[in-house]
Order: sequence, then C-alpha cells, then structure tokens
Amino acid sequence: MKNSYPHLFSPIQIGETTVKNRVFMPPVSTNLAKKGYVTDELVAHYAARAKGGVGLIVTEVTTVEPTYIYLPGDMSICDDSYIPGWKKLTDAVHQYGTKILPQLFHPAYMAFPIPGTPRLIAPSHVGPYYAKEAPRPVTKEELQTIIRQFGEAAGRVKQAGGDGVEIHAAHAHGLLGGFLSPLYNKRTDEYGGDIHGRLRLTLEVIAEVRRVCGKEFLIDVRISGDEYTDGGQNLNDGIYVAKQLEKAGADFIHISGGTTIMRGSSIPAPGTPMGSHVKLAQEIKQHISIPVATVGRITEPWLAEELIANGKTDICMMGRANICDPEFVLKAQSGREQEIRPCIGCLRCLNGIMFGKRIACTVNPSLELENEDTVTEAEEKKKILVIGGGPAGMEAAFVAKKRGHQVVLCEKEEELGGLMRLASVPIAKQDLTRVIQYMKQKLETAGVEIRLGCTVTKELFVKEFADYEVMVSTGASPIVRKEWTGFQQWMTADDILTGRAFPGRKVVVIGGGSVGCEVADYLAPLVNDLFPRNREITVLEMAGGVMLNESGPGRSLLVQRMRKKGVEIICNAKVERVEEKTIYYRKDGIEQCISDADTLVFALGYRSEHQTEEWLKECGACYRVIGDAEQVGNIKDAIAAGYAAAREC
Repeated sequence: MKNSYPHLFSPIQIGETTVKNRVFMPPVSTNLAKKGYVTDELVAHYAARAKGGVGLIVTEVTTVEPTYIYLPGDMSICDDSYIPGWKKLTDAVHQYGTKILPQLFHPAYMAFPIPGTPRLIAPSHVGPYYAKEAPRPVTKEELQTIIRQFGEAAGRVKQAGGDGVEIHAAHAHGLLGGFLSPLYNKRTDEYGGDIHGRLRLTLEVIAEVRRVCGKEFLIDVRISGDEYTDGGQNLNDGIYVAKQLEKAGADFIHISGGTTIMRGSSIPAPGTPMGSHVKLAQEIKQHISIPVATVGRITEPWLAEELIANGKTDICMMGRANICDPEFVLKAQSGREQEIRPCIGCLRCLNGIMFGKRIACTVNPSLELENEDTVTEAEEKKKILVIGGGPAGMEAAFVAKKRGHQVVLCEKEEELGGLMRLASVPIAKQDLTRVIQYMKQKLETAGVEIRLGCTVTKELFVKEFADYEVMVSTGASPIVRKEWTGFQQWMTADDILTGRAFPGRKVVVIGGGSVGCEVADYLAPLVNDLFPRNREITVLEMAGGVMLNESGPGRSLLVQRMRKKGVEIICNAKVERVEEKTIYYRKDGIEQCISDADTLVFALGYRSEHQTEEWLKECGACYRVIGDAEQVGNIKDAIAAGYAAAREC
C-alpha cells in the first residue's frame, strides 16, 4: 500500500541512534507508578503505544532524588532499587523496535507538598502563585549534589537498557526550567543574572550525564522556545539556548513553549490551532544542525506530515493522539485514517492527575489491558436493544456487538450523536463531530443494526423486542423553571444550539456552568466593537464563580473570550422572580433587576429522562439504564458508562 506520509514515516538519525519514524510520544503523566516504581500496568501502557508503531517514547516525569515528589503516581529512578522495573519497561518497548527515554526531572518549587516534605527549594525565593509559602533558594553546594543525582539517574537508565534521557528545562517548570527562566531566577551568583548564568545548571547536568553514560547515549533537552510572558524568555533567548545545548552535546531539542502557570500557553486548549509551538521550532531549526522536535496538539497524521515535509520540524511529538488511540501510527501507515480514534483535545486525560487519579480519556474509555478491541466474547449470546443513539448508547452497542451479541440500536432522531451533536456547535467544540463520525463508522463496521427515526414505544417493544435485554440511553432534557416562563421570549440553550429558536439582541442566560458559558460565547459578538447590531449578553450565576466543575486551559480560554467580547458575568446572583419584561435577582442581599432584555435563556443543567424506564418496568423487561439517563454527566462519563455496561452484559 502506498505510504501517504513518506516524511512522517521515514527513519531519522539522532546521534548514534536510528529511530524508525518521526512520531515520538512526549511525556504525558499517567499516575500508574506506585511509590515511584514501575508497575505492570505502566509497562502495558507504554508497550501498547510501542506496539502501535511509535518511533520513540519519552516517559512521564521521572524524579532523580527521593525527597521531593512531583505527582502522587510519579516515576522515579533515584536509587538502584528502581532498575529492575525500568528493565522490564525498556524490554517491553524494545520488542517493537521503539526507543525509550525517561524525562529526568527535579520538581523543586513545583513539588507536591505531602506531609513531611521539607521546605521547597527554588532558584530564588520566588514560587508559583498557588504556593503556600515562598521556597528557599537552593545553595551552590546542593546544586553540586543535584547535578550528580542527574548523572547517577541517567546511569541507572543506561543499566536498565534505556536509550537515553530527556532533560526537562521547559515551561519555567521544576528546577532546571526555573533556573533557565528570568521569571523565577533572581540569583546574583554564577547561576543567575544573564542568560549564561541561568543556563549554567542545565549545561552542567548535560555534561555530567554525558560523562557517566558516554557518547552513544541519547540526550534530549526540552525547552520553551518562548515563554509567551512579559518578563520571561523570548524567542531570541530560545535560539541562543538551543545553540548552546547543541555545543554542550545534546542530540536533539524538544521545543515547547509557554509556562505551566500561564494556563493554555504550554498545553493548548481544545479549539486552538494545532501545532501550537511549531513557529518556535521552525525558527530554531534554522540555527542548529541537530534534529528539532515540535509539540502541541498535533493530533492528525496529515498535519504531522505537512510540518515535516515543509521543513518546519524534524520530529512531531504526539502525546494526546497516542493516548487516545495507541494504534495511531499503524492505522495511519496502513491507510486506515478513518479508523483512528479522534482526540478532541479536551485534556480530561490530565484533569485528575494532580489529585492522584489515573490517566483517562474522553473518547477512549478503555486504557486497560482489555479494551474495545480486545473485549472477550460473552459465554451466553443475547439479543440486546439499545434505546438512544447518544455517546453512551453508541459505545454500549459497539462493545456489546464485539462481545458477540445480536444488537439493535434505535434512535428517535434522524441522526446519531444525541446531546453530543449540540455540544459540537459552540466555539472550539467542532472536533466532537469527528467523534460522532468515528463512533457511527465503528457501529456500521461491526454490523450493529441501526434504526434512525425510531421511537421505541411500549407497543413496539412488546411487538418486536420482548425477548431482548435493554440498555436505556435516552439521555436527559434541559431543566426549565416553569414559574419563569412568563417572560416575553424564553428558550433553552439546547433550543439555540439546535436552531429551534433564535434569540434577540439583549440576552440573559440563567446558569453559568459549561453550557451557559458556551452558549453565551456562541451568541456574543466576535468583536466587542459596540456595533449597533451586536448582541448584549448577561450571564447570571448563583454560585461564586462560573464553570466551577471545570478546570484546565479550555475553561480558561472560554472565560477569557467571554470577557473580551463584553459578556457581563454576574456571580452570586440568585434569580428570585421573572415577569413578562423584567428579571429580578438578588446579589449581596440587594434585589436587582434587568428590564431591557428581550430573551431569557435557560442553562440550568439537565434532568434524566425516566419515561422509558417506567414502561419497561411495567413490561417486566430486563434492562439497564446508562449515561445521562442514569446520571447526568459529561461525554467522558457517558462513553465510559456505555463501555462498562456492555462489558458486563
């Protein structure tokens, strides 16, 4: 078969090592280690990506000393007891011809403050905004110990069969990133001041690793080509730093951007341009001769091919794409792009990492050893009816069919997708359409019988499906406060997103959760220029803030857009009554009113639908309720629920 991506899937020489292709996997935290040790689950996680065709894997953060913990499920290689686990990991990855490097890291002032941790260290007494106390400046004597620890950690990697290491000095993050950044390094000794002083520690770490491990051992350094922040490193700095790293013996440079504390700068949010840091890589690549890797929301093979073919980078670091689909590379290589599970960039993979939760994925509910492609056949084959073609219903129907059951999926609308179709309409949510396409194709390929425009009534069930087990995935409907429907024009957020209703020019959205904020962003003018036909949007939220159940760069950018567009956000505002032309709310104990609005929009959440469940009970049917029909949640919750239910049927 013709290779559609000849540049992406060509080998590359890095130092004295040949890597089979240009798809590298960057560090993505998993929390699958246990007290720093490699677990069988962690081995399986990386082995699956190696089996899927990735050329080189850079593991998640791997700490070089025992005192400071970065995440609860960190990896470590701070003493020889960790070597056997690493040997098991490197052997598992090497059997597929994939190279592997741990990302060596000292968390310093970014360490997790578990009880008993001594005062955090930093280049200077400057800490991140969320710190509970200022860190203490690390001494020069301590730096010599830390440099030695980096070298010893790299030596253990070599003993365990690793191909090299990545040295993390990006994002003003951890000890080396902090020393390199003028945001955190305020020292006046030889390790501070100008760029030469700030870079000194990283260069000494490289020299020690090379001394311990020899010239054939790969050294990759991750830097921010630009921190995108006033007072931080800029691209001129990034170019100079890359040149010095090459002179110091680095084999390739992993060029990222931004900082970890400026949300959305280092890890791009959904809806932002793919290849977020490629301009930095392209510029730096012109000034050095060693290979350059770029990173940042590169989730489709055509883009990775273009970036390399057009000379913008030598290597594409593709993390989320390979988390979402461990067979990403093999599918792209064999011309099966339509079978690639699409990453939507939502970053729910990392949402719970800081709280000790394991890595997860919205679109891929099965990161375990048994997954969608390897589910075991059921001992007893059944007839299964799935009522509702939203994300939970589609996933349940697919997995049930994979288990050998006879499956019929009935959806009352003329299209599959359920509320996910509505969710794709707001700004930056377009990628959800790809998920619907992907899930629909899976169902068709698996041979699931799909009936669109088919409402399953009690009569139809008795007539056709009385001997079927049922999965009820009828979803949820928007909550409407009847006592507020006397307003002159009201509608739900769903009405707007489906096109069933069209709002006026002065809109009040009641509810500042995700849906309320997304519909406000959708309705607001793209440019806040006071043009006479612009809409004026007000969001009323009774809590102390908007989107309190969300975190990460997606939420941050959404709120920033609303503010730039002039959306008025009023929190701690409890709506008390609504008349035909006036909305009354109480804030800070004082009653306020809005009397010039022409449209009221309900974004108060959703309520599970139970009508189907009621008549199934009457029929004595064997059924299970899944997704929003059981408990209202997000898309990740729905797909995971469908997967779990079908595995058990």
